[in-house]
Amino acid sequence: MPEYEVDFFRDTWIRYLGYANEVGESFRSMVPLRVVQASYGVASAYVLADTVDKSWKMFKKDGRPKKVLIETGDALLWQTLASVVIPGYAINRICHYSHKSFTKKFHKVPLKTRNLMTVGVGLASIPFIVHPIDNSVTLLMNLTYRRWFKD
Repeated sequence: MPEYEVDFFRDTWIRYLGYANEVGESFRSMVPLRVVQASYGVASAYVLADTVDKSWKMFKKDGRPKKVLIETGDALLWQTLASVVIPGYAINRICHYSHKSFTKKFHKVPLKTRNLMTVGVGLASIPFIVHPIDNSVTLLMNLTYRRWFKD
């Protein structure tokens, strides 16, 4: 049985850097926009680092430009969707509608408290959306990109 190689970017604590934008989105109601944007910068840097890692590994393994380019596209697309775009949008909407609901139901509660409640809902949602999104993006990639570019 072949030994499993730990993927530094996907199997260690580094993976959590890909979720920085979800944390930023959770705090959107309480922090300046530049803080949320910075969280996207961290997540995007993680995506690019993982993409470079996968590209370099394919280059060392095969070296053919086409193979390297396909692997690069795969990593970049998967990470962009699974780490930044879909979860960022999901947490943004969860927080938006939670805040809207809190404002309607708890209009006498101070705004700062409603904002804190929204942050709590956003942060609490992250663990529940991560694996379904990762699995869905993997399925999407298997049915599209990976099918189109397989050898």
